[in-house]
Amino acid sequence: MLAREIMSYTPLTVTRTDTMRRAAELMRNVNVGAVPVVDESGKRLLQGLITDRDIVIRCVANGHEPWCLVGAHMTAVPLTTVGPDDDVSIVIATMELSQVRRVPVVDSDGVLLGIISQADVATKVGPNEPEKVEELLERISSNQPVAV
Repeated sequence: MLAREIMSYTPLTVTRTDTMRRAAELMRNVNVGAVPVVDESGKRLLQGLITDRDIVIRCVANGHEPWCLVGAHMTAVPLTTVGPDDDVSIVIATMELSQVRRVPVVDSDGVLLGIISQADVATKVGPNEPEKVEELLERISSNQPVAV
């Protein structure tokens, strides 16, 4: 199974110049915990990722206002990413090694194609390979180091 088979295609995005409020509203409206940040040219070049945790820890907890810009609080590139033709075992290993719950899928030029979350792995890989999902969830949730 390949990354393209389990990813969520064309996720909603924000840019560096969008406000934190817009990012938070988008997350609420589509019920996600992270939104990719892309360039403003419309090419969807991945610039970073803003998560609900970033909003709370980097913005709200520091007393910043909701109109702060995403670019000030996002996790910027280089990010952990995978390609659309990567095998799901590579996706899972990448998530485990980087201790991330979501991984953007990009093409060779860095254009955002989709995103894979733990839920995507659980629902699309889990029925056939539940042990892989169990290991992924356990390692990321407990911050266990991963043997390479």
